[in-house]
Amino acid sequence: MPRIDWRQTALDRTQDVRQQLLGHAIVLGATVLFLWLIEIADWLVLDGRLDSFGIQPRTLGGLQAVVIAPFLHDGFGHLMANTIPLLILGWFVMLRRTADFFLVGLSTLLASGLGIWLFGGASTLHLGISGVIFGFFGYLLARGYYERSRIAIVLAVVSFLVYGSMVWGMLPLQAGISWQGHLFGFVGGVLTAYVQAQAYRRQNTLVEPHAAARRSNGV
Repeated sequence: MPRIDWRQTALDRTQDVRQQLLGHAIVLGATVLFLWLIEIADWLVLDGRLDSFGIQPRTLGGLQAVVIAPFLHDGFGHLMANTIPLLILGWFVMLRRTADFFLVGLSTLLASGLGIWLFGGASTLHLGISGVIFGFFGYLLARGYYERSRIAIVLAVVSFLVYGSMVWGMLPLQAGISWQGHLFGFVGGVLTAYVQAQAYRRQNTLVEPHAAARRSNGV
């Protein structure tokens, strides 16, 4: 009787999972590395001059900065505070599909930035990727509500248990906090989850009649 190599069998069966996790690690690691390299360059070479490229509400330059400002931070403390939640919530977002990280990231980046530009305080300057982080948070909570799948509900509950206190960051309670960016990033995440859930339901509605027809025909 041939001997079964249980270790090799386990490795074969988990190969897809390991490759997926490696892909997640590469995407998240590259994103965080990019943010830190920008901040290091700003500190070592540019003497903080990149901070002037933040979003200034209702100015032409501020509108152009919507796609730039999320990658800039007001020092290493600001960046460190954003790094851990970006890694955790970003990973939760991409657990189903890696592409969701980019889709949700882009949609919430734009929603957060445009919300700041339209409703931010006059003569203020807004930097940082926290709007995207709040977008990830809103997306995960809303996906659990709209999709109702087990994995979506579990991720929504875990996200709320770990980062539920983030909801206070969407209120004008503390000076120097870009609550508009947090709020509109969160709303952007919720809307993205809603649109995805609607598309998922439409797809299932189209698939189910075909499956029923095949069963009735004995296929």
